[in-house]
Amino acid sequence: MAKLPLIFTVNGAEQAEFVDGDALLVDVLRDKLGMTGTRVGCGQGTCGACTVLIDGAPALSCLTLAVRANGKDVTTVEGLAMGGTLHALQTAFAEGFATQCGFCTSGMLVAAKALLDRDPDPDRDAVVDAISGNICRCTGYEPIINAILAAAADLRGARSA
Repeated sequence: MAKLPLIFTVNGAEQAEFVDGDALLVDVLRDKLGMTGTRVGCGQGTCGACTVLIDGAPALSCLTLAVRANGKDVTTVEGLAMGGTLHALQTAFAEGFATQCGFCTSGMLVAAKALLDRDPDPDRDAVVDAISGNICRCTGYEPIINAILAAAADLRGARSA
């Protein structure tokens, strides 16, 4: 099988690779680019651990052919922190004990970022809907939902210290 060119931006940096036509985005991110924060959970698109943003929209990278990202902007969990400063979501997850085993965390954070980018003041139902494709077997979801709402308030400057 001939290799296909893949030129895309990952976390703000242009990347160029040659990939098989059937290569999955998650494999390119993890194996070729070393972005191991994007998890491989089920490999069937049901757990959400592999969630990334493609042009700002959440996508399951375990189901997305890498060539579909050609010319696009991909954000992984590694791209949330800016210049060594954690994103408000990452801080809120840590402060709110919204992780236990941590396996689902990267997908949850990326899905939550997509929500807050389009709705800076979501209600609880919007948060639940935004993370509905992400399975967490440890937290019971309440700490995650609360952390996302706290991060939204922080980003709006509405939460007191």
